[in-house]
Amino acid sequence: MNSLTRRDRFDDLLPEFFRRFARIAPFGDEAPADIRIDVTENDKDYEVLAQMPGVKKEDIRIAVDGNFVSISAEVKKDQEGPSNGGRVLLKETYHGSTSRGFSLGHEIDDKAVVAKLENGVLRLTLPKREGAGARTIAVQ
Repeated sequence: MNSLTRRDRFDDLLPEFFRRFARIAPFGDEAPADIRIDVTENDKDYEVLAQMPGVKKEDIRIAVDGNFVSISAEVKKDQEGPSNGGRVLLKETYHGSTSRGFSLGHEIDDKAVVAKLENGVLRLTLPKREGAGARTIAVQ
C-alpha cells in the first residue's frame, strides 16, 4: 500500500477559504483581526513584534511553555457615543478576544522574557534557554 499522499492546489486554497469564512461573525460584525507578528532571531534570543492596535497592556496575556509562545488579548468596546453629539453612521471597530500561538526552534527562558507595548505594537524579547534547543544526533 502506498503511504504517499498527493497534494493538489486545492489543498492550500480550502483552509484559506474556511479561515476567511470563519472570521465573519453573526449579524455581519467582523470578528477581531488576527494578531500579526514578525519574528527575528539572533544567537541569544528571539524578538517578536505583534501588531495589537486598540489593546491595553492590562488586557494582554502571554504564556511561554518550552518553545511554544501564546499571545491573547481582550479588545474592549468603547462605550462612548459620538463626541459631537451626532449619530453613528458607520462603526468598523471591533471588540472581543483574539489569540495567536507559535513554536520556536529553541526553548525559551521564561523567567527572562521582556514584554513592552508601545504605539499598538507588542515587543517580546524571548531569551533562548542555555543548553536547550535542537541537537544533532550521530547515527551509529
